[in-house]
Amino acid sequence: MDVNFKEIEKLFKGRFLTLSADIRAKLEKIKVYIFDWDGVFNNGQKDENNTSLFNEIDAMGINMLRFNHYKRKGAMPIFGIVTGERNSASHAFSEREHMDFVYYKIKHKSIALEHLCKKHNITPDEVLFVFDDVLDLDVAKKVGVRMMVSRPANPLLIKYAEEGKLMDYLTANDSNNHALREAIELLIGLTGKYDETLSDRIEYNDTYRKFITLRNSLLTEYYTVDGDNIITKKP
Repeated sequence: MDVNFKEIEKLFKGRFLTLSADIRAKLEKIKVYIFDWDGVFNNGQKDENNTSLFNEIDAMGINMLRFNHYKRKGAMPIFGIVTGERNSASHAFSEREHMDFVYYKIKHKSIALEHLCKKHNITPDEVLFVFDDVLDLDVAKKVGVRMMVSRPANPLLIKYAEEGKLMDYLTANDSNNHALREAIELLIGLTGKYDETLSDRIEYNDTYRKFITLRNSLLTEYYTVDGDNIITKKP
């Protein structure tokens, strides 16, 4: 799994707050991948039904990242969304992609992190988080790998996250321009198995067929808050 870290850092135009080799080392421990929804899968704009959308470019990236983990570890990773609102598009996406979980209407996201760690018997340093805004920073402070989506409108927030060492990588693109796919491309590239991951998918070989069959057998679990407690509740 040789990786040319200098080439990786040249290809990706975002800001490496942690050396790419060190991100790679931390990535080896990751078992759980958490994604914020608004501002990560989309630009945060919503309609009158409180719905914000996703796109297929980022969706393909999500599937490739899961497959890459499966190839490397021989087991399915735990994937899901933690969001501060209820959003029908995030639920539809999660079910279509057979995500493991959605935590919704979670304003204090560390409560979800704690619940998730207890449920799966993991520690926060085994969690990767892709995020963009204020409500995400408490989780970013605790987890193993932190990928922050850039946005020109909040330079002081980015400065705060940088000075607080709350991110490992800041994307060059914003959420209007597939920042999530950028973060995922980097993560797969750092594993040293980018070409293998794509080739297996393109060929639809036995490894990928086993993965997708297993993925498609997963059912999404939904959680929200009742007071200070996480409860199981499908919206």
